[in-house]
Amino acid sequence: MSAAKITFPGFTSPAAGFEAPLEMLSACHGRVESQCQTLLRLVPHLAANGPDQAAREAAQNVMRYFDTSAPHHHADEEEDLFPALLQAVPNAELAPLHELIAALQAQHRELERAWAELRWKLEGVWLGTLRELDAAEVGRLVELYRGHIAREEEELLPLAARALDAARLDSVGRAMRLRRGIKEV
Repeated sequence: MSAAKITFPGFTSPAAGFEAPLEMLSACHGRVESQCQTLLRLVPHLAANGPDQAAREAAQNVMRYFDTSAPHHHADEEEDLFPALLQAVPNAELAPLHELIAALQAQHRELERAWAELRWKLEGVWLGTLRELDAAEVGRLVELYRGHIAREEEELLPLAARALDAARLDSVGRAMRLRRGIKEV
């Protein structure tokens, strides 16, 4: 397959704004999945074509996304959403919420370690000095993300939708906006 026929997705998930922070977090999950798909397609593309222009651009785009958006996403949850939930849920739900938060934070750290291991290799692809990526390593990162996203989509976000009132959601959205240096309109 020629490089001209290979497409590497960018940011194709529906846009959601800071006024709807839970939807924005969910949309981010869609963008993570797009980046994971890019990584999975990059492995055979490199094997067939080496670090051609398409591979180098894909590597650069994936690095840009996971170097900026992923840390923001984790901070959105850990610094804003989790504390808001801890304040909002009834006492009877605190113990399971603490367990969920601890598990998600542990997954964040595991994702960050797996990304750090893969990132320097992607940088080699971007620079044209690395001709292949380990399929198992890429697959591990993708599976970690998929499992993490599933847990957040199935447990965290539905809980947040039930527990957080409009004022708390607005506060979370404002904090997310400020983290990215976006002024209020």
